[in-house]
Amino acid sequence: MDALVSTEWLANELGAPDLRIVDATYAEGRDAAAEYSAAHIPGAVFLNLAALRDTASDLPNMLPSAEKFGALMQALGIGDGDRIVIYDTSPWHTSARAWFMLRLFGARDVAILDGGLAKWRAESRDVEAGIPAPRAARFTVTEDRSGVRSLGQIRANLDGGGDQILDARSAARFTGAEGDPRPGTAAGHIPGSANLPQTALFNADGSWKTGDALRAAFDSAGVDLGKPIVTTCGSGITAAVLVFGAHLLGHDAALYDGSWSEWGGDPTTPKAVSRDGGDQ
Repeated sequence: MDALVSTEWLANELGAPDLRIVDATYAEGRDAAAEYSAAHIPGAVFLNLAALRDTASDLPNMLPSAEKFGALMQALGIGDGDRIVIYDTSPWHTSARAWFMLRLFGARDVAILDGGLAKWRAESRDVEAGIPAPRAARFTVTEDRSGVRSLGQIRANLDGGGDQILDARSAARFTGAEGDPRPGTAAGHIPGSANLPQTALFNADGSWKTGDALRAAFDSAGVDLGKPIVTTCGSGITAAVLVFGAHLLGHDAALYDGSWSEWGGDPTTPKAVSRDGGDQ
């Protein structure tokens, strides 16, 4: 299964015994679970990203423990050997965060539905309401955090490290022209980082850019896809969009899980703001 699958492909696969479809919508100010219950792709289960995090951390979206992740997958009927297709209806394209976590915790065959539920419904494809009964499943966790970076590793990278830091937030948030919405969090960005707003990876119809168009988005940010990349954002959600985009181009990027919530909220970290294209 490709990492990005079409609505046509998914429609032809509905009902396959090894197929699991996941609605991974997360959007503040909306009841994503209620929206899912009202209408979802037939057979889809709802993955509550708001709860699938380290609740012991003061940071908003740190990765959960392997045990917590595995238990939730089994409760949703997602198990070993399943083909997993994820979609969302979020402006933050949160299916990418679910894709990132599933792969980190051992799932091998995971894809994102191109265009998500919006495209599915625009094509007048079937949806269903309610919550389907969970299937029995066993999800074996094989955790690999080599693609995750900590605050300490980002600090060390400032001193001549080889990682390119790529920020998925809007240009206004990145430059510091717009303040951070989290109380006590500074404006600006990690010194030396580049900005590629996650929205730049999508076409006007909500589908993913691919091939040359996707590569051009990374090029526009001054990113060398031949060198290591670490992505960041506000809280680790949209950073995963950049990780997935790099994956589509054959590059394995890492993700700074604490992101600006951690860096910008720490009084000891250096911050940069941009004026006239340069850091200040």
